[in-house]
Amino acid sequence: MEEKKGISKKKEITPKDVTICDATAQMLEKAKRDGVETAFDRAASMKACPIGADSACCKHCGMGPCRLNSRDPYGKVGVCGATIDTIMSRNFARMVAAGGAAHTDHGMSMLDLFREVVNGNITDYKIKDTQKLEEVAASIGIEVEGRETNDIAMDLYKELERTYTQVEGEIPFAKRVPEKTLETWRKLGIVPRGAMREIMELMHRSHMGVDQHYENITKQCSRTALADGWGGSMVATEISDILFGTPSPVSIEVNMGVLKEDEVNIIVHGHEPNLFESMLVSSKEPSLVEAAQKAGAKGINLVGMCCSGAEMLVRHGIPHAGNFMSTETILVTGAVDAMTVDVQCIKQGLAKVAECYSTPLITTNPRCHIEGAQHIEFNEHNPTSCTDEIVIKAISRFKNRTSEIEIPRIKNIGVHGFSHEYINYMLGGTFRGSYTPLNDNIINGRIRGVAGVVGCTNPRVKQDWVHVELVKELIKNDVLVLQTGCSQIALAKAGLTTPEAAILAGPGLHEVCETVGMPPVLGIGSCVDNSRILIAASAMVKEGGLGHSIADLPVAGAAPEWMSEKAICIGQYFVASGVFTVFGVTFPIIEETKFHKLLFEGLEKQGLGKWGFTADPYEMARMMIAHIDKKRKELGIDKARERVLMDMADRREMEAKYQQA
Repeated sequence: MEEKKGISKKKEITPKDVTICDATAQMLEKAKRDGVETAFDRAASMKACPIGADSACCKHCGMGPCRLNSRDPYGKVGVCGATIDTIMSRNFARMVAAGGAAHTDHGMSMLDLFREVVNGNITDYKIKDTQKLEEVAASIGIEVEGRETNDIAMDLYKELERTYTQVEGEIPFAKRVPEKTLETWRKLGIVPRGAMREIMELMHRSHMGVDQHYENITKQCSRTALADGWGGSMVATEISDILFGTPSPVSIEVNMGVLKEDEVNIIVHGHEPNLFESMLVSSKEPSLVEAAQKAGAKGINLVGMCCSGAEMLVRHGIPHAGNFMSTETILVTGAVDAMTVDVQCIKQGLAKVAECYSTPLITTNPRCHIEGAQHIEFNEHNPTSCTDEIVIKAISRFKNRTSEIEIPRIKNIGVHGFSHEYINYMLGGTFRGSYTPLNDNIINGRIRGVAGVVGCTNPRVKQDWVHVELVKELIKNDVLVLQTGCSQIALAKAGLTTPEAAILAGPGLHEVCETVGMPPVLGIGSCVDNSRILIAASAMVKEGGLGHSIADLPVAGAAPEWMSEKAICIGQYFVASGVFTVFGVTFPIIEETKFHKLLFEGLEKQGLGKWGFTADPYEMARMMIAHIDKKRKELGIDKARERVLMDMADRREMEAKYQQA
């Protein structure tokens, strides 16, 4: 635990200035009293490097690092002669490569698990959704009629393995891409071959003295990113559905109030659903429940955070305690008896905060060890040997609790689990499931367009605020919103993911939501499940009436509070797929450079999408709606309609309406 006098030397934060999450703010006050430092404190004390933020620094060889001047980007070059455009595009490329590697490695782990289940070498997991298995297999040309499930599964494994290992040809899920979009990719030479090849080649190209033209580097960025979106991420989502079940809507509790003072509280945080699935089994094991009761607890309370938590909430209705920026502050409650993590978005700072409250922080994946944390290796061949031990450690901590307990009494309700399959059913029924009602309502103007609002939370902006304000603006203007990752938890806490939230939508979207019985904001899963948005976009094209490629659709995307390299890769695969994609907080580029003009203008001229940037949620909404309206006009379905930009009085009126509802 940090000494208070140590903290006082640093810039102190005012909780209400850094988050709109009341539970997180309450815990930040307690952390201050306890002398505990969190990422919010570190962000306030750590000034972001302005040269690095503009990506005007190159450190890829030993002749540098070379720092160029963002105010005069063409005033000098690096020691090797690299221009600002080469430097920025190389840095961007390495973010795409790292982000793509994270998602595709996760996808390969899921595929490895699938293979072992199909071969009978792993028996703790089974194929849960055979219909999804057959649909995925058929979508990439595998014969399913009259065949045994295991035979189909093995053929699917062999085909999807090419997503990673293939060195020539096109990845299997390229068969799902709308024909005109795929034609554009082929023309540009950006159809992915295999993820390993694309990531390796991009890392090679960005090495000192190799690719030194920003346009050529960007081309490989697109190819690598597409290997993630239409490859590794899509494999992860589809295989997870096949093994653990395809989500359908479920009402769940979110926020820190899901902790229970009289139960053993175990937080699972990370990205791989197999750990959480086994934790669910262990938490219900009768002998362990009895042990918890003997220790004085009423039971074992399993709770999720971040993306593995998002997967479990849509499949099992497991409560979700908060998004990325709340992962440290929930430990401050003193009520967490164990936090177990696997991979991605896990702050090293968790170890110090956990130590302050005598909470075991347990790593489980060989890819992620943390200094100061305990490690219990998770092995899919005997998964409960790990998860049972975690439960035992949590029970021991409950029995010997010494920390002051303060649980924010705040719980919100969200409805999540809108997979592509469920949306198809929701709009058309069991026998006539289709996207026709969605397309029809876009064509007739009730729904203006569709927006994907996704991504992280970032301490450089007020937690959750940009997500919430952006989405309020979008739905007010009849834009249907799809969400993944930490963003959907921000919206769930704000009460925007229930059908009742349709009262805040514009008249057209409100009417559609009321008719169908759906929220104006559809939560669809973890960040890797952005691939569901790609599948939905493809279904809209296939249904007809909205153009022939994804680039024709009246859709836009945003990551308002992004923070990871994964987000950059996700953004690039949406742009390469044809979607206008706006990022908030910051963007690693200098405006008005040639590289900037390529990303923000030139890619669209090639038949792809384009990037946008603004930190302001209202400007972000304006940009997205303007793009949607432009696409409507190009499709000939535009109508004279005014964008409603809310002033403060409008917002108060909306809040009052929602409170009454």
